[in-house]
Amino acid sequence: MYPKYPYFGFEQRCKKRPITFPPQHQKQHPGIEKIMEPRPIFNNPDYQGSNKLLNKVAIITGGDSGIGRAVAVAFAKEGADIVIAYLYEDIDAKKTKEIVEKIGSTCLTIKGDLKNPRFSYKIVEKTIDTFGKVDILVNNAAIQVYQESILDITNRQLEDVFGTNIFSCFYMTKATLPHLKKGSKIINTTSVTAYEGHKNLIDYSVTKGAIVTFTRSLSLSLIENDIRVNAVAPGPIWTPFIPSSFPPEKVENFGLNTPIKRAGQPFELAPTYVYLASDDSKYVSGQVLHVNGGTMVSS
Repeated sequence: MYPKYPYFGFEQRCKKRPITFPPQHQKQHPGIEKIMEPRPIFNNPDYQGSNKLLNKVAIITGGDSGIGRAVAVAFAKEGADIVIAYLYEDIDAKKTKEIVEKIGSTCLTIKGDLKNPRFSYKIVEKTIDTFGKVDILVNNAAIQVYQESILDITNRQLEDVFGTNIFSCFYMTKATLPHLKKGSKIINTTSVTAYEGHKNLIDYSVTKGAIVTFTRSLSLSLIENDIRVNAVAPGPIWTPFIPSSFPPEKVENFGLNTPIKRAGQPFELAPTYVYLASDDSKYVSGQVLHVNGGTMVSS
């Protein structure tokens, strides 16, 4: 019933039948990639790097799995060394480190809670101690909690979602900025929900809207320093986020409401981050790039 992953050319199969997922749920959020069925596709074997990020150092929050893992792998293929900040997902972080180092890059993993501003300074301090510099910051870590009503959103949940999703962007940027030089880049992960909203992810959607405005405002603030700030707005992407936040019956049909009629895979986003992190996007700042399966949004 369910297609086997990973494989490529699965768009052709979508024309014959929808791509669906086995109903599943993880009790802990933001979830573990290793126990997902099927596991997300984070690596495109046909993607060949061309040294676009050679000798660069990139910090990726939430880089242990999902979109963050795919970005780490693509950056490594382009010659960058990687620093991954993650919450509790030791197994996923270890696997990502192994993959990055097998490619030939160095990978530093740092465990902690981004809601704590001191952790951001710890990440940057360890990065500088290890590599002597930082060139790229990817603010990617986030959480979301599915709720039937705004009345179900507790104050604690609100604080956790805002602390992880938007406050961490401020904390990481403030900690990293003194070490960024001309030509450095900051990339934020927002969401299609920032533009469309989501009735069951109200607080999450609000934080993702805030990230859009944060991206634009920070770009205006740093452009004279030759530091470019952009964002990526994913649509429905198959990551640990999904089975750890949605009910099993919602997981099964995840992504079928897009014009392409399927969920995206993390590897399909990674080249967008490479573009924004490289000099290919020299004339791009304050922008949001949409990778969402064909959904039209006003930006």
